[in-house]
Amino acid sequence: MSKYDSIVIGSGINSLVVAAMLGKKRKKVLVLEARQQIGGLCSTIELKNGYKCNAIHDSIKWLDPRVMKTLRLEECGLKIIKPDIVRIALGKKGEHIIFNRDPLKTVESIANLSNKDSVKWVEFVGYIKRLSNLLEKLYTIIPPKIPDLEMSDVFSLKPMLSPLLKQGPRGIVDLLRVVPMMMTELMDEWFENELLRSSISTAGVHHLSLGPYSAGTGYNLLHQNLYAGGGFHNSLFIEGGIVELANTLKNIAESHNVEIRTNSKVKSIEVNQNSCDGIILDNGELIKANTIVSGLDPNNTFINLVGISNLDPNFLTQLNNIKYRGSTARIFFALNSLPKIEGLNLDQMGTNFSICPTIESLERASDAVKYGKISEKPYVDFNFPSILNPDSSLGNKHILSATVQYAPYNLRDQIWDDQSKSILEKNTVQTIESVIPNFSTLIESSFILSPYDIEKEFGLKEGNLNHGEMTLDQFMFMRPTISSSQYSTPIKNLYICGGGTHPGGGLHGANGYNAAKKILDI
Repeated sequence: MSKYDSIVIGSGINSLVVAAMLGKKRKKVLVLEARQQIGGLCSTIELKNGYKCNAIHDSIKWLDPRVMKTLRLEECGLKIIKPDIVRIALGKKGEHIIFNRDPLKTVESIANLSNKDSVKWVEFVGYIKRLSNLLEKLYTIIPPKIPDLEMSDVFSLKPMLSPLLKQGPRGIVDLLRVVPMMMTELMDEWFENELLRSSISTAGVHHLSLGPYSAGTGYNLLHQNLYAGGGFHNSLFIEGGIVELANTLKNIAESHNVEIRTNSKVKSIEVNQNSCDGIILDNGELIKANTIVSGLDPNNTFINLVGISNLDPNFLTQLNNIKYRGSTARIFFALNSLPKIEGLNLDQMGTNFSICPTIESLERASDAVKYGKISEKPYVDFNFPSILNPDSSLGNKHILSATVQYAPYNLRDQIWDDQSKSILEKNTVQTIESVIPNFSTLIESSFILSPYDIEKEFGLKEGNLNHGEMTLDQFMFMRPTISSSQYSTPIKNLYICGGGTHPGGGLHGANGYNAAKKILDI
């Protein structure tokens, strides 16, 4: 029986980053993926008639520059598309705001709705950029060890505090103000136009179960705007679809002799006397390794694979207190032609769109989570992958790929069955028809991934795309728990690297990079 230096469970972006970095250091690494396809949330699904769609993410908010540089992603074939228009917010009666990579061009679009707001835009973007830059520094460090903090551990706090102190008192105050803010509070300080206020607020609630009146949504807004280069609503697309990011990382890992197995579901992590030294597959195969690295969410890693009997009661309590609350669904519409959107031309269609005319409508949509219901008027993001990657559809036909909030995993009076999905689709179509009046006549077929489907297909607790809510009580040294925030865990030789670790969800790879540094002790 061969023994590996490291076994990596899962083949999501962070797992592949860890595997590639360990392989680059000449470690013998095995990656085990339960599904037939690698990539996790960075994979594709095939619809009827040969249509191909990005399963979960259509675009990337940001990629960790350290990952890009260390693993030479672009040199190894990754082609990143940076559209000039990063998002178009669609409002009532043909109103829209075009967010451009160049803030000055965004000013021109805002001016059509509010001269007062247009004057403030460049200042606002600069303000958010400065605060996001502070998070960029914090995201590169391994969180300090908080439990049983000793004098020797105090020095570990220096990397966390240094970026803040360099900004002076004003920078610290601004960060401490904005991070716990409601989006409504922040918008009240800056803007008057409702469409602008709501379209900015959508960044604060992106993939959350929270609405804009929730504290801490200011933090999520900053998280979504890292490495934006002075823009806002940054979007990066991948030529060939989002799966090409995973494929590029796979090729890099394999070039360093990393072994990757698909259709290999891990049944359990072998733990003896609070130390692990291998895993057991569903087929009964035992594979040994010096270290185990899990890219799965905390629940799947510890509750399902390690097992409750192997967990300290205090740590188990911490795990049970993690909030997941998935409330995001995906709907794919195969269309017989490309829709027309009032006021926009074909050259402007290759980007992300949002439908959320007011902050109040966004809050009302989020009420669905409170009451365990499917939102009647959901917040919808969508794009046309068939424009960005023409090979995804056939002939002149197109795909509309929609991300829908709020569709709570936990429904009060129903379950996620065909009837519930039908309600979600109907409500989503009605929302889209508020900006594309004839949309329903264009639909040939549809495919829905509810939070329950996401949990079942991708192994995500409650279908949460971030491996746990992005909230202030699940941030930094509290992510995923105060006892496992340094990528190491209470189980000796077991490490974690998924979106449930610092700095949170997304396809940026920062979690994997930090975890690899911890494992390699560099």
